[in-house]
Amino acid sequence: MKLFIDTANIDQIREMAWLIDGVTTNPTLVSRENRPFKEVVREICGIVNGPVSAEVTAMDAPGMIAQARDLAKIHDNVVIKIPMTADGMQAVKTLAAEGIRTNVTLVFSANQALLAAKCGASFVSPFVGRIDDAGGDGMDVVADIVDIYANYGFTTEIIVASVRHPHHVLEAALLGADIATVPYAVLQKLFNHPLTDVGIDRFLKDWEKVPK
Repeated sequence: MKLFIDTANIDQIREMAWLIDGVTTNPTLVSRENRPFKEVVREICGIVNGPVSAEVTAMDAPGMIAQARDLAKIHDNVVIKIPMTADGMQAVKTLAAEGIRTNVTLVFSANQALLAAKCGASFVSPFVGRIDDAGGDGMDVVADIVDIYANYGFTTEIIVASVRHPHHVLEAALLGADIATVPYAVLQKLFNHPLTDVGIDRFLKDWEKVPK
């Protein structure tokens, strides 16, 4: 399973560049950086050799298509994030025909993911954390998407998004999702286990007893 980092923070991306396979951003994340959007995306593409999602803000199909074509010129690694709406899927179908990769975002059901794949999306992003918040089970939705895509041989990659904790990453891997996009704080937690800390401490103390 590939790991993307879900951030627009350049320092975090540089720190984790050796590990990650790509980057996802959104308007909220970019707004926190207080820098021009295209400038941030261009710099990220210079750091990470993998997909970098940049989101459109238009809500009509012609506007999304125009923005997507413009954003795609920034770098070959740019993937256009398109919201899951009827207009969004029209845009995805047009962009797919032009060879522009898309990541369908704000997906909350397997039916939405099915439509995204049928329209030619390169990636689909089910938001597991937000589904959980609304009383559903986000990973059940991912499991359904995995099964549907396998049934019909869709090549759309599944990005498990809105990841809140390391167990979401584990579940994504167990289900066979292609990618988990993970906030910096959760990515850091993947390295950690209290027994690892105890073991290192014990080994170091025992090492001090070895005659030098």
